[in-house]
Amino acid sequence: MPELPEVEVSRMGITPHILQQTVTKVNIHNPNMRWPVPDDVYQITNLSVIAVERRAKYLLLICELGSVILHLGMSGNLRVVDKNEPLKKHDHIEFIFGNDKALRLNDPRRFGCCLWQAPDTVHKLLSKLGPEPLTDEFTAKRVYEYSRNKKVPVKQFIMDNAVVVGVGNIYANESLFKAGIHPKREAGKVSLARYQQLIPIIKETLAAAITQGGTTLKDFAQSDGKPGYFAQQLLVYGRKGEPCMKCEKELTEIRLGQRSTVYCSNCQK
Repeated sequence: MPELPEVEVSRMGITPHILQQTVTKVNIHNPNMRWPVPDDVYQITNLSVIAVERRAKYLLLICELGSVILHLGMSGNLRVVDKNEPLKKHDHIEFIFGNDKALRLNDPRRFGCCLWQAPDTVHKLLSKLGPEPLTDEFTAKRVYEYSRNKKVPVKQFIMDNAVVVGVGNIYANESLFKAGIHPKREAGKVSLARYQQLIPIIKETLAAAITQGGTTLKDFAQSDGKPGYFAQQLLVYGRKGEPCMKCEKELTEIRLGQRSTVYCSNCQK
């Protein structure tokens, strides 16, 4: 599924086309997403988008009366096209703008969402999220203190949105490998010194993925249709049975939290 870098790349891709543009029409072609699309979304009609922001993996189209919340789910993508371009299969939601452009949410599996957040409120989906990983609020000290007495594997711990948002499966795999930390090690048994090594690596890994356009998996493409390129640099994710790039030992794959976890039993302790 699209992870934080892919969502951030989508935000950067669509912003120049829709920022300060007036929404002239909203078309809900299929309201049956992960949650039914509320009629409140139509409130953005005839209003200008004054900001396009991201919180975790959610995108917010902000106007003076509230915000449209978009999530790409497991297979969704956003495209900016000419408003007269024919719809594609699975184009469920579109926003038409005064510059004759359309922003379309395409989601074959319909696990994404389109919701409404009233002004001066925080939607319940956003209310309990931890800090953004690329901010100063995400520190080794904070993570270390939060982890004490936690028996959950450290990989699942850093993927917990209450700890930090947006560290998805790909980037958790990659960051733990770079830090030399075994994914099954209990979060509460990871020392402050090791968190001081891990947290900057998480930040660097996510920032590099954003810079390079996100990781291209089978379902993700940027808003302009160009793929991301970070997948070319993956060190462990998706490389089960291949040699470790550090020691050449065969990489191991296990399941943690029902997610694929690939690591090097020699390099990660």
